[in-house]
Amino acid sequence: MTHSPAPEQTTAHSSTPYYAEHGGEAALFEHAFRQKLPVLIKGPTGCGKTRFVEHMAARLGRPLITVSCHDDLSASDLVGRHLLSEAGTTWSDGPLTRAVRQGAICYLDEVVEARKDTTVVLHPLADDRRVLPIERTGEQITAAEGFMLVVSYNPGYQNILKGLKPSTRQRFIALNFDYPRPEIELLIVQHEAGVDATTAQKLVALAQALRRLTEQDLEETVSTRLLVMAGRLTASGIALRTACQAAIVDALTDDADTASALAEVVAAVLGE
Repeated sequence: MTHSPAPEQTTAHSSTPYYAEHGGEAALFEHAFRQKLPVLIKGPTGCGKTRFVEHMAARLGRPLITVSCHDDLSASDLVGRHLLSEAGTTWSDGPLTRAVRQGAICYLDEVVEARKDTTVVLHPLADDRRVLPIERTGEQITAAEGFMLVVSYNPGYQNILKGLKPSTRQRFIALNFDYPRPEIELLIVQHEAGVDATTAQKLVALAQALRRLTEQDLEETVSTRLLVMAGRLTASGIALRTACQAAIVDALTDDADTASALAEVVAAVLGE
């Protein structure tokens, strides 16, 4: 039988990743860590949720295990499974189990995309018990010092089939993220894309204009991530308008009419 393993990344930071704070979220996260409270981060695509968790893990001096959740991700993918080898059957820890044993921060990105059975294994870790029962081995692992559970999702995609149950949500403290204020986003684009202040200002102004659009049928509007991508293309020598077409307009839609309308906004804002 085949399975879809968790797309997983383990990070041990040698330096703190850049993050421009919006207003108090770092202190709240740090207090949650000290009090052994799990954290739920809600916000749109590309607004900085993952970078924030990376920043905080480095700031707190904890290893970070990140799992990108998908609709085939099961509880076994997180906890572990028995594997067959030449030596016989051996148990292999999943990323959540390794984080519990090591005292790492375990970050489940877009947790609502995972199968429903995954939330069941999170419950005893997300309350005062802080334990992970492993039914297949009979173990009950108490979370090592420093373990923290962090999950995120995009409320814009939430529906009746993909949402966290109240019994799960109420085990977490919640941080609401949105796209940064213009003055913060300007700093991010300058730093991450390596562009000058004038170019960064144009990109942020474009984002503001596109985010005000309500008549276009877009699943998501322009994210800070897309601004940085456009900025990096520009920093490498691509014309700003061409960079915005590739990294923003064509990334947001496949519809020709919508793309044409967005391109008009780009032309109006950039003045090119």
